[in-house]
Amino acid sequence: MSIGLRLDLKQSQQLVMTPQLQQAIKLLQMTNLEVTGYVEQELAENPFLEGELPNETGSDAVEAPLVAAEAETGFDAEEGWYQPDGPTACDRMASVGGGAQGGNRFDDELPDLEQRLAERRTLADHLMEQLHVDVDDPVARLIGLHLIETIDEDGYCRGDLGEIAERLAVEPRQVEAILERIQGFDPTGVGARSLQECLALQLRELNRLDPAMQMLLKHLDRLAKADRKSLLRLCQVDEADLADMIAEIRALDPRPGLRFAPPPEGGAVPDLWIYPNQGGWRVELNNATLPRVLVDVDYYTQVSGTNIDPSVKQYFAERFQAANWLVKALDQRARTVLKVAEFIVAEQTAFLRQGPQHLRPLVLRQVAEGTGLHESTVSRATAGKLVATPQGVFPFKYFFSNAVGGDAGSEAHAAEAIRQQIRTLVDRETAETVLSDDQIVKLLKGKGMVLARRTVAKYRESLGIPSSVERRRQKTWAS
Repeated sequence: MSIGLRLDLKQSQQLVMTPQLQQAIKLLQMTNLEVTGYVEQELAENPFLEGELPNETGSDAVEAPLVAAEAETGFDAEEGWYQPDGPTACDRMASVGGGAQGGNRFDDELPDLEQRLAERRTLADHLMEQLHVDVDDPVARLIGLHLIETIDEDGYCRGDLGEIAERLAVEPRQVEAILERIQGFDPTGVGARSLQECLALQLRELNRLDPAMQMLLKHLDRLAKADRKSLLRLCQVDEADLADMIAEIRALDPRPGLRFAPPPEGGAVPDLWIYPNQGGWRVELNNATLPRVLVDVDYYTQVSGTNIDPSVKQYFAERFQAANWLVKALDQRARTVLKVAEFIVAEQTAFLRQGPQHLRPLVLRQVAEGTGLHESTVSRATAGKLVATPQGVFPFKYFFSNAVGGDAGSEAHAAEAIRQQIRTLVDRETAETVLSDDQIVKLLKGKGMVLARRTVAKYRESLGIPSSVERRRQKTWAS
């Protein structure tokens, strides 16, 4: 037996992550505030980057741009470099839904760059923009401008219509008619003169302002006192209908103008905004918390001439390429996050309109399949980020929930939706009607949610709700 040397060739595949890919992945899983910190460091180290950082509270313009190429420059798709006369790499906004058919629209045009660079639009700016589109008559437009001046930051009209009519020498009915036009503007509910009118405007758009709901709005004071007995009599509905009506009202926005106000200092600062827009939903990055970054092509051209040391020229080329890659990665991050958000909004419209009880089951795999992205990309795009919705500010991951509790032939439900149903049932209890876990199981089954008693107990405990015995004792003492 002899021992010899052999030379064998073997082919194998290996994934190599380039520094640019690593950078893109790192940026994708960062929150907006983390992106700002990263960009701040890059600005300090790269001479070919220019930028503007948001203020510490993130309360600057919501409409501020995320990234912008220097004027008249853009990416070359093959080279990955900025070239003259190409398209600029700016962030985009997306609209979801909105037509009578409920279709999705993800292709809204961006405003001009100059507009995006302007100050954050106030509620008044937003209303005046719609007024100039909707109203042609000069007198009517003048009335509209005076009315908009009386609308406060909550979205309510605080002016005296009679005084406005007298000041402008017009009939009061003309002022009333223009106010009705403004009440049809976005955001829904704006221009109302009372909470009742604000809610009625929103319910009318949802086609839910029936006589029973009108009666409930007329007696909001009784609703505040939880006087369900008189509300049942006045609205002429049963307990289940009343509960549904109350849930619908709770899902409305009593202060529709506030989404144009900056986030409160020290509060949770969202990475994205989701809000109603012309019957659909609009998704935007919170650009107030993101830096603006530009590649200084002129400076690179100036310093990278032929009469310099080759090693210095090589350094400049590397830094310039790194600057281009950073801007491209920021743009790709924006597009990916928005793409994921658009899909989630399309899936969770019931939650956005009606609240957590209507959250649908949703897992990473569904989003990945619907967007054409990898599951790991979806996970990174949603990691650690906060989303501001009409229902409040939530972690992005809140919208992901496994399917639970569907009976034969019915749709399964999100675990969070079931928890909210349990909370609602418990909130309706009196000292005489405290529900056991078995009774909750039966009530949920009537809603198509089939769960074991131990599952209900687990969800109840996760909500911090004590046992039926303890709840009965607490309510008895309170009464």
